[in-house]
Amino acid sequence: MATIITHPLMPIVVAYVIGREKISTRLLIAASIASIIPDIDVISFKFGVPYGDQFGHRGFSHSLFIAMIIGLVSLLFKPYFNCTKKHIFALMFLGTASHGFLDALTNGGSGIAFFWPFTSERYFFPITPIEVSPIGLSNFLTARGASVLWSELWLI
Repeated sequence: MATIITHPLMPIVVAYVIGREKISTRLLIAASIASIIPDIDVISFKFGVPYGDQFGHRGFSHSLFIAMIIGLVSLLFKPYFNCTKKHIFALMFLGTASHGFLDALTNGGSGIAFFWPFTSERYFFPITPIEVSPIGLSNFLTARGASVLWSELWLI
């Protein structure tokens, strides 16, 4: 996976492409958080769910379907975000979906279940230049973790 450090960069870039003046700070913060949310699936390890299961790591939570649901639910908070529905949906959907896209560029794991619930098949992109991140903070604070961060910083 790409790291918690670089996932929020994607909605920030999207906000600047849309036009930063059209995106409230609240929406930008929410989209940055949404870009990290798919990795909540790592708790499945604690419940004995296998990595490759549809409810395992990089499964359903990394799908475009979940990104769409997050985008749609976010529309309920239009007054809080103080932006157009179009911009709310775009930033929340793309912020969440970008997580899977970045992970599909990594060189490890079992791929991303982009099209769940229609299929649990997993995919990588044809090129995978990003070093896969170790799971867990203690594993990340190592020489390998530093190498992963470096590969992300110059690519992303």
